[in-house]
Amino acid sequence: MFISPAYAQAGGAPGADIFSLLAPIIMIMAIFWFLILRPQQKRMKAHQELVSNVRRGDTIVTAGGIVGKVTKVVDDGEIVVDTGEGGKFRMIKSAITEVRVKGEPAKAD
Repeated sequence: MFISPAYAQAGGAPGADIFSLLAPIIMIMAIFWFLILRPQQKRMKAHQELVSNVRRGDTIVTAGGIVGKVTKVVDDGEIVVDTGEGGKFRMIKSAITEVRVKGEPAKAD
C-alpha cells in the first residue's frame, strides 16, 4: 500500500552492459603493457644484442662491477676476461652489463 513505485520497477537484464564492466580492466591491461612490459622487452633485446656482439679486445663491465678486457671468446655463452692485475677468469656472457671500448674486429679464418 505504501510501497514506492521505484521498488516495483524491474532492474535491467543481468550482463546487459558487459562492455562498461570490462572497459576499465582492458584499459588497465593496455597501460600495464605500454608502461612496464614493452620497455622491459626492449631492454632485454638490447642486452642480448650487446652480449652477442662482444669480441676479443672489448673492455667490459660485469654485473659484479669488475672491469676487464676480453681476451678470448670461448663459445656462445662464455668468455675469458683479464682484469689487468694479473687475474684472468672465465665468465658467462649474460653477466656483462656494459661494453666500454670496442676491440678489434673478428678475424675471418
